[in-house]
Amino acid sequence: MKTNKSMNARLLGLFSGFPEHYFNDALAAVLRENLPKRDLIVFISADPENYAQNDDDRDGMHEMLAEIGLAFAVKHVIDRRTGAEEAVKLIREADCIWLMGGESTWQIQLVRDLGIDTELHRSKAVILGVSAGSMNLGRLVAYVWDNPEFYEALGFTDITIKAHYEEGEWFVSLLKEMSMTHPIVAMEDWSAIFVKGDAIWKVGEMHLFDKGEIGPVTDEKLKELR
Repeated sequence: MKTNKSMNARLLGLFSGFPEHYFNDALAAVLRENLPKRDLIVFISADPENYAQNDDDRDGMHEMLAEIGLAFAVKHVIDRRTGAEEAVKLIREADCIWLMGGESTWQIQLVRDLGIDTELHRSKAVILGVSAGSMNLGRLVAYVWDNPEFYEALGFTDITIKAHYEEGEWFVSLLKEMSMTHPIVAMEDWSAIFVKGDAIWKVGEMHLFDKGEIGPVTDEKLKELR
């Protein structure tokens, strides 16, 4: 079944990764346009019990935003220290929600345990994901580790992504095999997919795995997949 295309979020952003920990000009321009209100940013961990790392990542990812003039008054991270009631309150009040990178299955379990999946869909914030976080924003995640399979995630889009793609990576053959049943967009680092209302567009390099073949990704193709 196709995902409901209606979306409350002001902007949905799926990033692959930032190996040098900054936003390039193209990505920064989109964020500046869509983050006029910056009272509270909430990060959702993908390593929920690694508290020291979560605090470091929260600060580091916020610093990336501050460097392009988008500092927030308050920053918070949701992990296993966060109670369900507090998590719901944070999601409801956030101007920006950022699903962090790490282990995608741990992140989706955290979201479900805290009961914030419905709150995420109700939110009118800017919702961003990077790496595992971007993968979990889709309806299906192409999980390539251990026993490769698709699992159900948050369903903000029907686009299934694989972050950190490079030609010759070990998972390429797995993506070809898995794409026989569902197309996968493999994103290089520094790339992003943005969804705003009826509009969808890409920034950077990405590749479509479909029926075992690798092809180009265009904005029109993303619209079909969405």
